[in-house]
Amino acid sequence: MALAHASPGQALDVRPLGPRLADAKTLALFKSEDLEILRLVLLAGRSFPQHKVPGEVTIHCLEGSLDIQLEARSVRLEAGALLFLTRHTVHAVHAVTDASALVTICLKP
Repeated sequence: MALAHASPGQALDVRPLGPRLADAKTLALFKSEDLEILRLVLLAGRSFPQHKVPGEVTIHCLEGSLDIQLEARSVRLEAGALLFLTRHTVHAVHAVTDASALVTICLKP
């Protein structure tokens, strides 16, 4: 089954999920040739494994608390915090508490 993405000009609700967070899943909101935007959902103690992408990335924590593990350090993101990563930055994401984040990925370096 193909995943439905937002259409150009379509508004999306990306506010915190609140009580719906525990039942939510990670979801790609939009994808084009150059850009992908997804809502990452991780429950407390869960992780997204170490990886890198060819383009730049932003991670905007919408709710909860995330630890972003970089090669030499860890960065804590609380609700409202935004992190920028340059292309090919190796990173992993760990949920300190139930959390969701808006992730933007430039698909073309």
